[in-house]
Formats: sequence, C-alpha cells, structure tokens
Amino acid sequence: MTDSPPWADLFGHPEPYPEQADGIDAAVEAADDGGFLALEGACGTGKTMLALTAGLDRVRDPDSDFERVFVLTSVKQQLRQFETDLRTINGDLPEGYDPVSGLTLVGKADVCPYARENRGGIDRENVYERCEGLRERTRNLVGDGGATTTSNLVSEARSQQVGLMDSGTDAGSPADGPAADYLSVDGEPTPYRPDTEEYDDVEFCPFYAGFLDDLPEDGDPAEAVPFDVTELGHVDADELVRLAAGHGSCPHSIMGALVPEVEVVIGNYYHAFDPVTTGTFTGALLDDSTFVVCDEAHMLEPRVRDLVSDAVADASLRDAENELTRVVQPLSFESAGAESEDAALVRGELANADVTVEEIEAVREFYADLRGELDRRVTAHLDRERPDWRASMRELDDEEIPLRDPEEPGEDEITTWADREGYGERVWARAEQVGAVVKRVLDSLEDEDKQRAAPGVGRTLNAWYREGHTDFFRAIELERTFDETEPPDSWRRAYNARLALHNCLPSEPIGDRLAEFGGGVLMSATLEPMDLFREVTGLDHLAERGRPVVERTYGLSFPAENRASLAVDAPKFTHQNRGAPGEENPTRLAHLDATAAVARRDGNVLVGTPSYAEATWMAESLSARLDKPVLLDESSGDRETESLKDDFFAGEGKVLVTSLRGTLTEGVDYRGDRLAAAVVCGVPIINTARPQTRAVITAYDRRFESGFETALTVPAVRKARQAVGRVIRGPDERGVRVLLDARYARDSWNGVREYLPAHEREEYQPVSPDMLEVALDRFESRSSATPE
Repeated sequence: MTDSPPWADLFGHPEPYPEQADGIDAAVEAADDGGFLALEGACGTGKTMLALTAGLDRVRDPDSDFERVFVLTSVKQQLRQFETDLRTINGDLPEGYDPVSGLTLVGKADVCPYARENRGGIDRENVYERCEGLRERTRNLVGDGGATTTSNLVSEARSQQVGLMDSGTDAGSPADGPAADYLSVDGEPTPYRPDTEEYDDVEFCPFYAGFLDDLPEDGDPAEAVPFDVTELGHVDADELVRLAAGHGSCPHSIMGALVPEVEVVIGNYYHAFDPVTTGTFTGALLDDSTFVVCDEAHMLEPRVRDLVSDAVADASLRDAENELTRVVQPLSFESAGAESEDAALVRGELANADVTVEEIEAVREFYADLRGELDRRVTAHLDRERPDWRASMRELDDEEIPLRDPEEPGEDEITTWADREGYGERVWARAEQVGAVVKRVLDSLEDEDKQRAAPGVGRTLNAWYREGHTDFFRAIELERTFDETEPPDSWRRAYNARLALHNCLPSEPIGDRLAEFGGGVLMSATLEPMDLFREVTGLDHLAERGRPVVERTYGLSFPAENRASLAVDAPKFTHQNRGAPGEENPTRLAHLDATAAVARRDGNVLVGTPSYAEATWMAESLSARLDKPVLLDESSGDRETESLKDDFFAGEGKVLVTSLRGTLTEGVDYRGDRLAAAVVCGVPIINTARPQTRAVITAYDRRFESGFETALTVPAVRKARQAVGRVIRGPDERGVRVLLDARYARDSWNGVREYLPAHEREEYQPVSPDMLEVALDRFESRSSATPE
C-alpha cells in the first residue's frame, strides 16, 4: 500500500477494496469515541475482514483501552467465515507479530468428550442435565468436608485406565486391543476410560476433576488452561476438545476460562443477549474493553426479541408443582413422628435461603390453580372455536389465545384472575426465590441428573408480574402434538400449551446491552432504511447519550455489466390477489410465467416465495413447465437442508424453490457459478392475523408512529434483498437478480420501493412482464460478448 494506514499489517489481504478502507477508518474513529458504525455492505464487500481489522487495530493499539473483539452472528455460515478470515489474518502477519488468539464459543454438546462419543450415558440430548449432575457430585466429593481431593480423583481415574491397559482387559471391543481402554475423541486419546468414574459409589466426571485439580489456590481459571493460547492463533471447537480432553481436562470449562483471555471471541447472539448465558458464562465480555461486532445485524431485533421473551409450558407448571410437593413431603412425615434426615436437610436449606414452608406451599397452590385456569381457558376456547375438536384432534392446528386485546394495551386476564383469587404480589415475587431453593433441596435429596422446572417457572412468572403491559404481550400458545397418554377428552392429548410473555419492543434491552461495550460495528448486507434500523436497535438512544453512531452504505462495487437487476411490474403477489395455493388466476399465472422465464435459463436458479406452502405450489408448477430438475426446500432440520444444498450445487443447472423465511436465502455462500439467478416472488410479510403480530404493530405504532412499516414491511424487504444478494459475490461473477412484484417496481399505497436504498432503486429499473424475456436476452447477449 501507499501511505499504509496503521491497520494495514492486520488486514489479511494485499489490498482492501476502497469501501473496506473507508469502513475500517470509520469504525476505528467511532470506537475511539465510544461509538458504533452501522454498516450496510453488499454481499462480497468484505465486511468480515473489515470488522475484524478495525477491532484488532483497537485491541493491538497500546494507547487503546480495548482488550478483545467479540463477534456475534446468527448464521453458522458466517461464523465459519469469521474463523476463516481470522486464520487469513494470522497467516499474513508480518514477521515479529504475535498471532491473534481467538476462540469459537459452542455448547456443551459440541465439546463434551462423552457426548461427542455417546459414552458414559451422555449424549447430545441429555448432556446439560448429566453434566450439571456430574459437576455437582464432583464438587461435593472434593469440597469442604468432602471425601477426597481432586488430585486423588484424577489419579484414581488415570490408574483405572492404566490398570486395564496393563492387564490387557479391554473396556471396548476385545478385538481392538488395549488401545480401546482409552476414551478417544475424534481419534485423539484421553487419559481416562470410555465411561465416567466412581469414587465410593459416587459417579463423577474425571475431566471436570482434572480441570479443578489444575486450578490454582487463587481460583484464576486461566491458570488451569493446559496450553498457551497466545501461540495457537484461533482455536475452534475441534481443536479445543483435542487440546483439553487429551490433557485430561474439561473442554467446556477450559472454554469458559479462555473467554476473557483471547483477543477474538466468536459466538452467537445468545452469548451477549440471553440473560442466563451472560449470567453464567460470558459476563466477563460485557464491558467497555470489548469491541463488539454484530453480524447479520438486520436479524438483531427479531432474534433479541425472542431471547428477551419467555414462556411457561403447562408441563413445566406440572413438574414445578410436583417438585415443590417433594420438598415439603419430608416435613409432613416428620410431623407424623417419623425420623427424617431429609426433613433436617430441607429445614436447613430453607433457613439459609430465608424461605418459609408456608411460602413454598402458597406457590405450590398457585401453580395448581394456574394449571386449572389454563385448562378452563383452553377448553372454553376450543369449545367456542371448534365445537367438534374432541372428535378431530389430529386435524387441529397451532393456535394463539390472546390474554388481552392486542391493539389495546392493558392488564392480561391471567394477572386479573390471579388477583381476584387472592394471589397477589407476594406469591408472584417469591416464585423465583422459591424455585431456586427447591432446586438446591432436590439436588441434595435425589441422586439423579435432572433439569429442575421450578427455577425457570419461578423466574418467568416473576417477570410476568413485573413487566409492563404496553411493550409486553401475554398469550396462551397451543402447539400441535399428540400424546396418547393423556385422557381422550382432554386438549392435552392434542396440544402442548404455554403461557407466553412476548417482548414486543426489544430496542431498550438491545440498546442497554450495546451500551455496555466500548464500541463496535453492526453490519449486514441489508440494514437500510438506516433511520429505522437505528430506532429499533436502540442506537438512537445511545447517540442521545453521547455515544456517536456513524453510518455507511456500500453498494456492489463489481462491474455493473456483470449483472441484470430487474423489478418486474407483475400483479402484487398478496394473499388477496393470489388466493390459495393451486388456485388459477391472473396473479398466479403472471408470477409463474415470469419465474419460469428466468428459471429455464442456464445455471442454477434460486426462487424465493412468501411461505413454504407457496414454495410447494411454485415447485410443482415449474416442474410441469421446465426440463431442468426442480428441488423443493421444505421446513426441515439442518441435515436435510445441507443435503438439499449439496444436490443443488452438484452437476448441471437446477431450480431450487424455498420460502423467503427459511434458511437458504440468508447466510448461504453461493459463490462462483453456484448461482446464476435469483427470483423473489412477492413481499414476504408475515401473517398479520396473529395476535402477537398485532400487538407488536401496536407497540411500534405507539413508539415510532409507523408500526406496520417498521415491524413488518421493512424486515420483509430485507429478506427479499438478502435472497437476491446471493447472486453476485465477487468481481468476476455474473447473474440475474429479479424482484417480482409491482410493489418493488413502482410507488403505490402499499409499495416497498422506498425501502430499497438509493443505489438499488437506481439499479432495479421497472420492467413490464412482457419485456422480461427481452431484458434477459439482452443481458445474455452482453455477457456472451464480454471477454472472460
């Protein structure tokens, strides 16, 4: 570079794009003042490298107070991109530079040696319950008054393995020989047997004992890490397991110890916004020495809304009631004259927690009556809306029963009922404390690994009573299931029910959490309109408090002749215009004709529709018209989605039809020739009939005076832009991007063209349906005449 900027040595490529250089400088300047950069950059802009370089420049500057970069992303593909770019940075550092230390945060299921190998009675389904139980028993064995020491536990575990190996006994398959006595994780041997260990008939985790044994007396967890992370560069989950488990220490505990020690931490939104996760795992990152990077920030608002909302399931209420009963039972036996050590334990725990037996009984009675009220309300609703529901349980759909008028904020009916029944503030407020002490008592009384319901139920019901009724909406949610163990005339045979507490306006918790960081970058390919993004994420409140917010919007800088961007003036693909899937009418025919015109061209074509039902209709209709294979993405798990992607990328050109609310239109890398065109049919606005959606619109109307546009229209346009943004990701790529709906093409009373950034409004020129083929032919002719 000429006149290289201070961050040049940390930039992982020979030259930045002009937009990258400008964005890095803007982010650095904003962070120096305690502020944030709100960045929209088209796919291929290099946002990942931009954000890492800016953050690391602040971390490595001796005059800066920043100590680490904390990356948050909601898409696994993007998490991998940050890992890749960090390794690129380390691979290109000048001689004499220490490698940038990094760590990827994952869940226990991804790093527990037993869960990864499905040994010790631990698998990915029960790993959290089993882990907590094993840790508790391990601590009890070595704590004050414990039966032994961590050193002894580790020695016993290692000697058990060595003894088996020396004797030739095989804990695994006899044909495998002595090597099978080791638990191996991904081929890496550990010092322990394939199953958990016991000491005096108490099961414990030798890996956790190994971590505790490595802890120094001052308790600094970093001292227990058995490797020098500063020399390793980035450590992902596989490397962490190899290094920790191979040493005989708990990988998850090592991960927690490393969180405040590395220069780059890569995680997801849970790690910054979920109250439980930050309270137990990542709290050390929430201060002004952290430079935060929020990737895919257009998803920040809906994801955080889910994280700061909560619910209590009917089954959880039942389990919590049973747990409270088990706690007071020993006291009942004692009153009858029976000798009970359990009763003494319960009384001791209650005394230490300042919780009375009467409070536990009051909360237990409340839970029982609350389940009864829930039963009455669900039964009455079904009797009213579906009088024949008992005879047609397998045909029922998911439902939502509002507990107040969604468009008129006010007290919910459950709170009103509880007050009428005499369950006042004392019961609601003490439910959380009662739940916590019940967990401690049962963990001592019962020798089993089990997730307790009472703490979560108490915490959520406390919030139910505490939170306001304007920004929060309460409802009963019915999720379709079928449980033959329930009585045949009960709705519980057909439904799981939840008392749901929805945060309609998460801008305050988002802004408050961002304020804890020293500065950073919030970025996405689709943030515009920027003023609305600033409002709903709380950035405006930060700016009012003197925290600067800088904006940058970068369009595609790649050659314009390599792409055709078309806004087709087809009939609006609204529910009213198109009718039900399969109905033949001019709107459906126009969209099918236009989509087929694009889809029959060479190469892979991605088609996004407003829903999976519409995707099914489109895929079936295209299959009848095209010679190319047509693949349908249905709502499914990660494994099925990955398999579908592999099929799409393999071989000759195909058409992939999906919902714009699915996972294939955001964060997926369609690099190179993987995608020749993308078509978006309609504007994917979510169903406005749901009570929760109406409550969100009302809350936004009261706060921003643009509820429908802010809460629904703008996010829908961002999803459409994400889909068409998959096509062009590099300077040599060519492709077609089609927004198919009159609302994109021209201004109207419900048009969305105004929500496209200025550079896209200029590029997506309106095209009539009868001119679409002409426009495609013109682009193909231009492309074939362009030298490779």
